[in-house]
Amino acid sequence: MLTFWKRLFNMSQHEVISILGGTGDLGTGLAIRWSRSGHKIIIGSRTQKKADDAVANLLKVSPNTEAEAMENPDAAQNGSIVVLTVPAAHQITTLESVREGLNGKILIDVTVPLIPPKVGTVQLPSEGSAGKRAQEFLGNSVMVVSAFQNVAAHLLQRDVQVECDVLVAGNKRAARNKVIELIEQAGLRGWHAGPIENAAAAEALTSILIQINRRHDISHSGIKIVGQDSHPS
Repeated sequence: MLTFWKRLFNMSQHEVISILGGTGDLGTGLAIRWSRSGHKIIIGSRTQKKADDAVANLLKVSPNTEAEAMENPDAAQNGSIVVLTVPAAHQITTLESVREGLNGKILIDVTVPLIPPKVGTVQLPSEGSAGKRAQEFLGNSVMVVSAFQNVAAHLLQRDVQVECDVLVAGNKRAARNKVIELIEQAGLRGWHAGPIENAAAAEALTSILIQINRRHDISHSGIKIVGQDSHPS
Protein backbone atom coordinates (compact mmCIF):
# COMPACT_ATOMS: atom_id res chain seq x y z
CA MET A 1 0.00 0.00 0.00
CA LEU A 2 1.30 3.44 -0.93
CA THR A 3 2.26 5.74 1.89
CA PHE A 4 0.26 8.92 2.31
CA TRP A 5 2.85 11.14 0.65
CA LYS A 6 3.32 8.77 -2.28
CA ARG A 7 -0.42 8.77 -2.80
CA LEU A 8 -0.44 12.57 -2.70
CA PHE A 9 2.37 13.16 -5.18
CA ASN A 10 1.69 10.24 -7.56
CA MET A 11 -1.91 11.04 -8.47
CA SER A 12 -2.69 10.44 -12.11
CA GLN A 13 -3.71 13.36 -14.28
CA HIS A 14 -7.22 11.96 -14.51
CA GLU A 15 -8.66 11.22 -11.09
CA VAL A 16 -11.53 9.16 -9.78
CA ILE A 17 -13.50 11.86 -7.97
CA SER A 18 -16.14 10.72 -5.49
CA ILE A 19 -18.75 13.35 -4.65
CA LEU A 20 -20.53 12.50 -1.41
CA GLY A 21 -23.99 14.00 -1.29
CA GLY A 22 -23.84 14.73 -4.99
CA THR A 23 -27.57 15.37 -5.21
CA GLY A 24 -27.43 19.16 -4.86
CA ASP A 25 -26.57 21.96 -7.28
CA LEU A 26 -22.89 22.13 -6.28
CA GLY A 27 -22.23 18.40 -6.49
CA THR A 28 -24.06 18.20 -9.82
CA GLY A 29 -22.17 21.16 -11.26
CA LEU A 30 -18.78 19.87 -10.18
CA ALA A 31 -19.58 16.42 -11.57
CA ILE A 32 -20.42 17.93 -14.96
CA ARG A 33 -17.34 20.12 -15.17
CA TRP A 34 -14.85 17.55 -13.90
CA SER A 35 -16.29 14.87 -16.16
CA ARG A 36 -15.66 17.17 -19.14
CA SER A 37 -12.03 17.42 -18.00
CA GLY A 38 -11.67 13.64 -18.25
CA HIS A 39 -12.09 12.63 -14.62
CA LYS A 40 -14.17 9.62 -13.64
CA ILE A 41 -17.08 10.60 -11.38
CA ILE A 42 -18.67 8.62 -8.57
CA ILE A 43 -21.81 9.96 -6.90
CA GLY A 44 -22.21 8.82 -3.30
CA SER A 45 -25.28 8.91 -1.09
CA ARG A 46 -26.58 7.32 2.10
CA THR A 47 -28.33 4.52 0.21
CA GLN A 48 -27.82 2.91 -3.18
CA LYS A 49 -31.28 4.04 -4.27
CA LYS A 50 -30.55 7.67 -3.43
CA ALA A 51 -27.25 7.42 -5.30
CA ASP A 52 -28.99 5.86 -8.32
CA ASP A 53 -31.61 8.61 -8.25
CA ALA A 54 -28.89 11.26 -8.06
CA VAL A 55 -27.15 9.86 -11.14
CA ALA A 56 -30.48 9.71 -12.97
CA ASN A 57 -31.11 13.37 -12.11
CA LEU A 58 -27.58 14.27 -13.21
CA LEU A 59 -28.23 12.68 -16.60
CA LYS A 60 -31.39 14.76 -16.98
CA VAL A 61 -29.33 17.91 -16.50
CA SER A 62 -26.31 16.73 -18.51
CA PRO A 63 -26.98 13.61 -20.64
CA ASN A 64 -23.32 13.29 -21.64
CA THR A 65 -21.98 13.21 -18.08
CA GLU A 66 -21.08 9.69 -17.04
CA ALA A 67 -21.14 8.84 -13.33
CA GLU A 68 -21.32 5.72 -11.19
CA ALA A 69 -23.64 5.48 -8.20
CA MET A 70 -22.47 4.05 -4.87
CA GLU A 71 -23.29 4.22 -1.19
CA ASN A 72 -21.08 6.75 0.59
CA PRO A 73 -18.60 4.28 2.17
CA ASP A 74 -17.96 2.55 -1.18
CA ALA A 75 -17.71 5.89 -2.97
CA ALA A 76 -15.09 7.11 -0.50
CA GLN A 77 -13.15 3.87 -0.76
CA ASN A 78 -13.08 3.93 -4.57
CA GLY A 79 -12.29 7.59 -5.10
CA SER A 80 -8.74 8.92 -5.39
CA ILE A 81 -10.11 12.32 -4.31
CA VAL A 82 -13.30 12.72 -2.25
CA VAL A 83 -15.56 15.76 -2.17
CA LEU A 84 -18.01 16.38 0.69
CA THR A 85 -21.09 18.36 -0.41
CA VAL A 86 -23.62 17.55 2.33
CA PRO A 87 -25.41 20.12 4.55
CA ALA A 88 -23.51 21.19 7.65
CA ALA A 89 -25.90 19.26 9.91
CA HIS A 90 -24.80 16.00 8.25
CA GLN A 91 -21.08 16.76 7.93
CA ILE A 92 -19.73 14.71 10.84
CA THR A 93 -22.20 11.82 10.58
CA THR A 94 -21.28 11.44 6.91
CA LEU A 95 -17.55 11.60 7.66
CA GLU A 96 -17.99 9.01 10.38
CA SER A 97 -19.54 6.60 7.88
CA VAL A 98 -16.71 7.01 5.33
CA ARG A 99 -13.72 7.58 7.60
CA GLU A 100 -11.93 4.34 6.76
CA GLY A 101 -12.10 5.00 3.03
CA LEU A 102 -10.55 8.48 3.37
CA ASN A 103 -7.25 7.38 4.84
CA GLY A 104 -4.33 8.86 2.88
CA LYS A 105 -6.53 10.93 0.57
CA ILE A 106 -7.48 14.54 -0.07
CA LEU A 107 -10.97 15.45 1.14
CA ILE A 108 -12.39 18.61 -0.45
CA ASP A 109 -14.86 19.95 2.10
CA VAL A 110 -17.33 22.51 0.75
CA THR A 111 -19.40 22.68 3.94
CA VAL A 112 -20.88 26.03 4.90
CA PRO A 113 -22.24 26.26 8.48
CA LEU A 114 -25.55 27.88 7.57
CA ILE A 115 -28.20 27.48 10.25
CA PRO A 116 -31.74 28.16 8.98
CA PRO A 117 -33.58 30.39 9.15
CA LYS A 118 -30.72 32.85 9.79
CA VAL A 119 -28.63 31.89 6.75
CA GLY A 120 -27.71 35.54 6.28
CA THR A 121 -25.99 35.63 9.68
CA VAL A 122 -22.50 34.23 10.23
CA GLN A 123 -22.72 31.29 12.65
CA LEU A 124 -19.38 29.48 12.73
CA PRO A 125 -19.11 26.30 14.84
CA SER A 126 -17.22 26.11 18.12
CA GLU A 127 -14.20 24.58 16.33
CA GLY A 128 -13.79 27.82 14.38
CA SER A 129 -14.91 26.54 10.98
CA ALA A 130 -16.52 23.50 9.39
CA GLY A 131 -13.26 22.76 7.57
CA LYS A 132 -11.30 22.74 10.81
CA ARG A 133 -13.98 20.58 12.41
CA ALA A 134 -13.55 18.02 9.64
CA GLN A 135 -9.76 18.03 9.94
CA GLU A 136 -9.87 17.57 13.70
CA PHE A 137 -12.40 14.75 13.37
CA LEU A 138 -10.45 12.86 10.69
CA GLY A 139 -6.91 13.43 11.97
CA ASN A 140 -3.71 13.94 10.06
CA SER A 141 -4.04 10.85 7.87
CA VAL A 142 -6.57 12.79 5.76
CA MET A 143 -5.74 16.04 4.01
CA VAL A 144 -8.82 18.25 4.40
CA VAL A 145 -8.94 21.14 1.93
CA SER A 146 -11.75 23.67 2.23
CA ALA A 147 -13.05 25.23 -1.02
CA PHE A 148 -16.06 26.27 -3.17
CA GLN A 149 -18.09 27.92 -0.39
CA ASN A 150 -18.66 31.17 -2.31
CA VAL A 151 -19.63 29.86 -5.76
CA ALA A 152 -23.16 30.23 -7.16
CA ALA A 153 -23.55 26.48 -7.38
CA HIS A 154 -26.22 26.09 -10.05
CA LEU A 155 -24.18 28.21 -12.49
CA LEU A 156 -21.64 25.39 -12.60
CA GLN A 157 -24.26 23.29 -14.39
CA ARG A 158 -24.45 25.78 -17.26
CA ASP A 159 -22.04 26.39 -20.10
CA VAL A 160 -21.09 29.83 -18.79
CA GLN A 161 -18.05 31.52 -17.33
CA VAL A 162 -18.55 31.76 -13.57
CA GLU A 163 -17.18 35.09 -12.36
CA CYS A 164 -16.08 33.94 -8.92
CA ASP A 165 -12.71 33.03 -7.44
CA VAL A 166 -12.25 30.20 -4.95
CA LEU A 167 -10.40 30.47 -1.64
CA VAL A 168 -8.52 27.25 -0.83
CA ALA A 169 -7.53 26.51 2.77
CA GLY A 170 -5.68 23.45 4.01
CA ASN A 171 -2.66 22.50 6.07
CA LYS A 172 -0.48 21.10 3.26
CA ARG A 173 0.52 23.19 0.26
CA ALA A 174 0.74 20.15 -2.02
CA ALA A 175 -2.87 19.27 -1.29
CA ARG A 176 -3.97 22.86 -1.92
CA ASN A 177 -2.05 22.81 -5.21
CA LYS A 178 -3.96 19.73 -6.34
CA VAL A 179 -7.31 21.28 -5.45
CA ILE A 180 -6.42 24.52 -7.24
CA GLU A 181 -5.60 22.43 -10.32
CA LEU A 182 -9.07 20.85 -10.11
CA ILE A 183 -10.65 24.27 -9.61
CA GLU A 184 -9.02 25.52 -12.80
CA GLN A 185 -10.25 22.44 -14.65
CA ALA A 186 -13.76 23.39 -13.50
CA GLY A 187 -13.34 26.79 -15.17
CA LEU A 188 -12.65 28.86 -12.05
CA ARG A 189 -9.58 30.38 -10.43
CA GLY A 190 -8.30 29.16 -7.07
CA TRP A 191 -6.16 30.99 -4.54
CA HIS A 192 -4.02 29.69 -1.68
CA ALA A 193 -5.73 30.95 1.49
CA GLY A 194 -3.44 29.34 4.05
CA PRO A 195 -4.05 26.68 6.72
CA ILE A 196 -7.39 25.05 7.47
CA GLU A 197 -8.11 27.57 10.25
CA ASN A 198 -8.52 30.18 7.51
CA ALA A 199 -11.51 28.28 6.11
CA ALA A 200 -13.52 30.39 8.58
CA ALA A 201 -13.14 33.41 6.32
CA ALA A 202 -14.59 31.72 3.22
CA GLU A 203 -17.36 30.06 5.20
CA ALA A 204 -18.38 33.34 6.82
CA LEU A 205 -18.38 35.13 3.46
CA THR A 206 -21.27 32.96 2.28
CA SER A 207 -23.69 34.62 4.70
CA ILE A 208 -22.37 38.03 3.63
CA LEU A 209 -22.93 37.21 -0.05
CA ILE A 210 -26.48 36.12 0.77
CA GLN A 211 -27.08 39.51 2.38
CA ILE A 212 -25.61 41.30 -0.65
CA ASN A 213 -27.92 39.38 -2.97
CA ARG A 214 -30.92 40.28 -0.80
CA ARG A 215 -30.20 43.94 -0.20
CA HIS A 216 -28.81 45.04 -3.56
CA ASP A 217 -31.23 43.35 -5.96
CA ILE A 218 -28.55 41.21 -7.61
CA SER A 219 -27.92 37.48 -7.85
CA HIS A 220 -24.89 35.20 -7.94
CA SER A 221 -22.61 37.59 -6.06
CA GLY A 222 -19.11 36.22 -5.58
CA ILE A 223 -15.56 37.27 -4.84
CA LYS A 224 -12.68 38.23 -7.10
CA ILE A 225 -9.07 38.66 -6.00
CA VAL A 226 -7.38 41.69 -7.55
CA GLY A 227 -3.88 43.10 -7.25
CA GLN A 228 -0.74 44.06 -9.10
CA ASP A 229 2.21 41.94 -10.16
CA SER A 230 4.91 42.53 -7.56
CA HIS A 231 7.60 41.53 -10.09
CA PRO A 232 6.56 43.13 -13.37
CA SER A 233 8.64 42.21 -16.42
